[in-house]
Amino acid sequence: MRWGRRPAPEVVVYTRQGCGLCRRAEDLVRREARGCPVRVIDIDTDPQLRERYTVRVPVVTVDGDEVAELEVAPGQVRGAVARARSRRS
Repeated sequence: MRWGRRPAPEVVVYTRQGCGLCRRAEDLVRREARGCPVRVIDIDTDPQLRERYTVRVPVVTVDGDEVAELEVAPGQVRGAVARARSRRS
């Protein structure tokens, strides 16, 4: 058996250029991700993402589960990351 750190949960913020809510969400998510890498994806670079999220951005996912859209509340991402980590234990 190999002991070591498990990989951190994957945190993704789906955004678009010129979106004020997206910028605030990115800042909050980076503060609350607690050591997890945060990927920011501009939905306008992919037609499928643009179709899926066009009026919902920002959308935040943790390990593929949507945890927030439009407004990201303080504590929301932190809690989702903690739950994702506990599922990995």
